[in-house]
Amino acid sequence: MVAPGTFDDLPVSSTRDLRVVALGDSVVAGVGDPDCRGWFGRLVAAVGRRGVPTTAYNLGIRRNTSSDVLARWERETGARRAPGCDERLVLSFGVNDGVEEDGRCRVEPDVTVANLTRLLAGAEAAGLPAFVVGPPPIADAAVNRRVRDLTARFLGVCDAAGVPFVDVFDALSADEVWTTGVRDGDGAHPGADGYDRLARLAMPAWLSWIGAAR
Repeated sequence: MVAPGTFDDLPVSSTRDLRVVALGDSVVAGVGDPDCRGWFGRLVAAVGRRGVPTTAYNLGIRRNTSSDVLARWERETGARRAPGCDERLVLSFGVNDGVEEDGRCRVEPDVTVANLTRLLAGAEAAGLPAFVVGPPPIADAAVNRRVRDLTARFLGVCDAAGVPFVDVFDALSADEVWTTGVRDGDGAHPGADGYDRLARLAMPAWLSWIGAAR
């Protein structure tokens, strides 16, 4: 896990062509943000302001689980790859996995963890450096208990794979801007200010990751 902190501006690059695909759920898509940027858009904008030419693909889909992401990641990333580019993959999911339907989780925790493990192994084999943002809390105590447990297990998977992981759960659970935004929204998605808080948590690790292996 990479903790939030301070960071330095990245050097300007005139030759680098960065391509980043983000796969996940509606929080990746930025649902609820009237600015239509979400947290991923804010991260990408920060890189652009630092002079790195960037093409970003936000492929978050509402109600997507880890199993849905696993089923589509190769097709989605393959269609967006280009020779000679610095290609990256961002993953974030888990809340929908923990939602109950018909008396059981949509995706059982062991399967969710296995899906992340397979995704990271596949990304490594495909030559795609990966970056994982953990699932955030919503206005549902039962789902949040599952998400907290998944967060701890995701950290272990990412550490084993040598992949950056940003734990946002505890910080956002204690953040009134996030919790109020979710509560006053649809119970799962914040507004622009909430997405800004999530982006700030991920920003130091994100900029470090983007600045690596130039």
